[in-house]
Amino acid sequence: MTHLAAVAPPELDELCVNTLRFLAVDAVQQAKSGHPGLPLGSAAMAYALWDRWLKFNPRDPFWPDRDRFVLSAGHGCALLYALLHVTGFDLPLEELKRFRQWGSHTPGHPEYGKTPGVEATTGPLGQGLANAVGMAIAEVALAARFNRPGHEIVDHYTYVLASDGDLEEGISSEAGSEAGHLRLGKLIVLYADNHITIEGSTELAFTENRTARFAAFGWHVQRIEQSNDVDALALALALKAAREERDRPSLIQVRTHIGFGSPHKQDTAAAHGEPLGAEEVRLTKEGLGWPVEPPFHIPEECLKHFREAVARGCAAQAEWELRLGTYAEENPDLAAEFRRVMHRELPESWDSNLPAFTVADGPMATRIASGKTIAVLGSRLPELMGGSADLAPSTHTNMEGAGNFELENRAGRNMHFGIREHAMGAILNGMALHRGLIPYGATFLVFSDYMRPPMRLAAMNGLPVIAVFTHDSIAMGEDGPTHQPVEQLLGLRSIPGMIVIRPADANETVAAWRIAIERRDAPVTLVLTRQGLPVLDLARYPGIPAGVPLGGYVLADSPSGARPDIILIATGSEVHLALEARDRLATEGVQARVVSLPSTNIFSMQSDQYREVVLPPGVPLLAIEAGASLGWRSYVGPQIAVIGVDAFGASAPGPVVMQHYGFTVENVCKQTHHVLGQLKEKR
Repeated sequence: MTHLAAVAPPELDELCVNTLRFLAVDAVQQAKSGHPGLPLGSAAMAYALWDRWLKFNPRDPFWPDRDRFVLSAGHGCALLYALLHVTGFDLPLEELKRFRQWGSHTPGHPEYGKTPGVEATTGPLGQGLANAVGMAIAEVALAARFNRPGHEIVDHYTYVLASDGDLEEGISSEAGSEAGHLRLGKLIVLYADNHITIEGSTELAFTENRTARFAAFGWHVQRIEQSNDVDALALALALKAAREERDRPSLIQVRTHIGFGSPHKQDTAAAHGEPLGAEEVRLTKEGLGWPVEPPFHIPEECLKHFREAVARGCAAQAEWELRLGTYAEENPDLAAEFRRVMHRELPESWDSNLPAFTVADGPMATRIASGKTIAVLGSRLPELMGGSADLAPSTHTNMEGAGNFELENRAGRNMHFGIREHAMGAILNGMALHRGLIPYGATFLVFSDYMRPPMRLAAMNGLPVIAVFTHDSIAMGEDGPTHQPVEQLLGLRSIPGMIVIRPADANETVAAWRIAIERRDAPVTLVLTRQGLPVLDLARYPGIPAGVPLGGYVLADSPSGARPDIILIATGSEVHLALEARDRLATEGVQARVVSLPSTNIFSMQSDQYREVVLPPGVPLLAIEAGASLGWRSYVGPQIAVIGVDAFGASAPGPVVMQHYGFTVENVCKQTHHVLGQLKEKR
């Protein structure tokens, strides 16, 4: 199949391209805000792709075998909204008229889940391109798992429209290098090379040879000098060549003109991030032969042509569903499995008999316990797929027997992201956006800083992505302040919608993984130790399996069973310190309760009644965590002591560093008596 639509007459093509241009221009002008330049310059290129090649069904935006189109240059979203409206997605013209307004389905940058047909939230430049790498990985992995000779139920392309800014951001190099290494032949990037950024010409800061750069990554590269020829023969030939190149991803560098047709703003930065202005809109429309009035004009013959996409898409999906039915007859178990993973459903008994650790198994680092849990989950969940940023031996995230995902083994599930944390985070998002996989990625907690942009977007879009961060505190020791995380826990917990879990031992780690796998509407971050920790005996502490999913629970009440004098709240490795201090305090006449709080995010979601049972009002609190104290002071109150870390750590053996920062039984007891003494004085 060389194309999906009959080629329209050149006159109709030109009319359709101008329809897209001026729907976008009018939306920006009415909003008095937005980016008209890219839609004017890239409409012909986008039209050629959507009209001739893109496989989609406006009546079912989530059809599994559709092509994916990612507008990485999210500032040009008015063009995407115009395409979605005219091709028949559930996006009424009224929504284009409400561009960038409160409650509209046409926000200032594309948002996944808000607008039908938007495949990824884009805006931060480079993220969409890297998301697309993840989508292309998912397509290859699922095809290897489910396709059978004569039955290709997974067979689609991933397209990207990217800008100069996308390619300037460093993430494009990380993701581009990974895509080239993996030879993702069904990934095609249309690069709108318009030579302009917000500050002016790209000559100010971006003079490298972009095609040579991507060729060095192992991409198939092409360059087109003319982008506004609506017949677009050069682009058609380039897209055909890109689609036929199955061994390399493709970059098509298209020379575009930002603000095309605007007599005073074409090829200037003024066309980038502000409306053209009423007079310039008039002149641009007149220059391109378009009616000045009314705004949002759509010629009837254009709408008729665009809406052919509905019948075309329905027919393509119906043909696929017939093939899926035949496939199911010959491969019923595989077909059922395909439907299950695409609906993000978990198999029965996936979590039965997960590892349960005993005191005899300790001391055990939670990263080790996580690795043992991954081994079991990987054998039960074939959709579990991930890896690390060159740190698998340290993060224990390699799945035994699952094979490496590589050119020679597309069915492998262990990924090697290389030392590319930023791209890893965005690629995981793309894998989740595609559906069919449970993606995870791992590195040291301090390097979560390199992953923050895609982690924020994962939370914004409720994507089921799992991050595994090890070496979680100053207790990692000798590598020193550059590798000892201090403020990272606070930062990750502050991301709205992010679930952060710092388990106290091996059994809490198993419970944390259960939460991560079950969570379908939010990313989950697991924060794990390098050092060994005692195992909390489930016979002695039976509340662990039920308590961890609540975010916090009473691990050990006051020894006397009476109302506690103080509550010691701790997470991760510091829970054991709190338990030891509890026993010491009992000999000193102080009744202490220990609360394990592996997830402040989940605990805050519980009812007031439950939280007051765990943390009764009026009982003083002492928080203990080897991280920044700032978050805890807002949590437990400014009058309460916090044993935390408000410096960058030091290079020394872990136990020595912990001792110097006050993480000792003696200091916990000292701080407890100090808190109680202050309260006594106030009374």
